[in-house]
Amino acid sequence: MKKHNPANERIKRKYFAFLKEAKRHSEPTIDAAAKALNRFEVYTSFRDFKKFHFQQAINFKKHFAEQKGQRSGEKLSKATLHATLNQLKRFFKWLSREPGYKSRVQYSDAEYFNLSDKDTRIATAKRNQKAPTMKQIKHVISTMAADTEIEKRNRALFAFTLLTGARDSAIASMKLKHIDLVAGCVNQDAREVKTKFSKTFTTYFFPVGDEILEILVEWVTYLQDERLWGNDDPLFPATLMKVGSSCHFEAVGLDRKHWSTASPIRTIFKNAFIGAGLEYFNPHSFRNTLVKFGLENCKSAEHFKACSQNLGHDKVLTTFMSYGEVACERQGAIIRDLATPQESKPTDADEIAKAIIIIKQLGMATGSARNGNKKHVAYSNKK
Repeated sequence: MKKHNPANERIKRKYFAFLKEAKRHSEPTIDAAAKALNRFEVYTSFRDFKKFHFQQAINFKKHFAEQKGQRSGEKLSKATLHATLNQLKRFFKWLSREPGYKSRVQYSDAEYFNLSDKDTRIATAKRNQKAPTMKQIKHVISTMAADTEIEKRNRALFAFTLLTGARDSAIASMKLKHIDLVAGCVNQDAREVKTKFSKTFTTYFFPVGDEILEILVEWVTYLQDERLWGNDDPLFPATLMKVGSSCHFEAVGLDRKHWSTASPIRTIFKNAFIGAGLEYFNPHSFRNTLVKFGLENCKSAEHFKACSQNLGHDKVLTTFMSYGEVACERQGAIIRDLATPQESKPTDADEIAKAIIIIKQLGMATGSARNGNKKHVAYSNKK
């Protein structure tokens, strides 16, 4: 059975180089493109891309919509269909401009990979993101054991994520030198920390409770004073595995190196939530919790802008659009509260608007005075 096409492999390699070097896409994005192309090639029995016809796109779209996920056993979601077909559409549009393919692949044929408007709306619809409450997170932390150094690390990992809202990939790559307990912040330096879009920014600890901060302080002190680790050692080291008495690999302590991926962090979170009798929330969901915390406690637009920057967002709109949804129950409470007459109070926006009006009025008055003086001088000169 044919498992690859040499000509296709060569042009795919060129396309992946284009995505990486010209479009500056990350490895996960390139992997997604490779997976989509492999699915299409398997369906066409690795037919040469030069023989591409729009009917192939139509047939593949129907075939792919009937496929089932390996884990769930259910039909693939509209979001998966939309993402895969978009990858294929981008590839064949690019291919139609390449030497040797221009006369064979039509640019417009790539449009046949589009889903219907209805399915596209379903695939791209924005849904409420589930996030744990502050009470739930603190409850989980209170139930976590802290007897062994592995347990201490796991509990500190939980506390640190709540204090900073850092992404799991960034946490896995952080070093002791990136944290400043005196200033109460962590420097997410993109040269060493795997931040999203390789952005460098400083995150100050959110005021979520002294008991949470104390857990992190104890952990850092333990690494520096008892383990005598230095600035370049990992803040949250990987687990050291050795062959035990049972002739199987067992966790025996901490390894003096970083986790290679963020998967172990998500496993720690899953075990902690389940151990506390709650449903699992991934580390990224803590960012939603912190945004809700900011919405409830920020007293001005400047305050919320600071919260937004603390999460690594360049624009406040990103924070609102991605994490700032109002929970359904809160939405209902707000709507019901509209029936109660509220006392009118001036807001920051009102004060700013008043200031702008006064400045404009002063400017107009000053301009009128200047014009009057100019007319007076001109009239005097005529005399």
